[in-house]
Amino acid sequence: MTDPPVELPIRTLTDESDAPKHQQLREILEDVCINYLNPGDMLPGERVLEEQYGVSRITVRRAIGDLVASGKLRRARGKGTFVAHSPLVARVHLASFSDEMAAQNITSSSKILLSAWTTAPEEIRIFFNSPLTKPHTHLRRLRLGNGKPFSIDDGWYNSLFAPDLLENDVYKSVYAILDAQYHVPITDAEQIVSAIAAGSDDSEFLQVDKGTPLLKVVRFSRSNLKPIEWCSSLYRTDRYALHTLITKA
Repeated sequence: MTDPPVELPIRTLTDESDAPKHQQLREILEDVCINYLNPGDMLPGERVLEEQYGVSRITVRRAIGDLVASGKLRRARGKGTFVAHSPLVARVHLASFSDEMAAQNITSSSKILLSAWTTAPEEIRIFFNSPLTKPHTHLRRLRLGNGKPFSIDDGWYNSLFAPDLLENDVYKSVYAILDAQYHVPITDAEQIVSAIAAGSDDSEFLQVDKGTPLLKVVRFSRSNLKPIEWCSSLYRTDRYALHTLITKA
């Protein structure tokens, strides 16, 4: 069953206005995004807009292009143009995904993509200062906000300090579990932030096109001096942004 067509506002575009027609149409479409559609909804097609407002295809594309550039709309190749989501702005501080979501009145949830008790790759063993054969907890989760995919967290947890972590409800905040159950609250962390193109699996889980730019954050977390977590997270850039306060030393 398809959604009913959007009832577009009836307005007349005129050459007598101080604003060119593409700007007039852009203002109409911005009103449509705010008052007629919800984030993630599809904008009516170019032909519909041409006929509704009596303008050329070039005018329609320029108006839409302006709104894409300003972040109000997003294009999906072969699918259409959609109302963009306002990204969750995460300040660079120690907080779980659940806490970040709660602070902005977004309901968080998770889907477990992988859970295992196994030996870790070399980079993680070095951070954990772990013997080659010692197993650790590997937990990969799809993180959702209001039921929509925001990120994929691929985390490893040091079994020396949280030996039976997977026996807990890891659909919820692992940071809260580490604090309450194992008395190793995360107190400090290093982060490395970079950009990466979405691969086949990541694009499917995050519901973006393959090759879409993603924000990659690798976090090395400790409880005082104890190495607790190594986590690589991939975020949708239209739903997540990092906010950093920089001060002079």
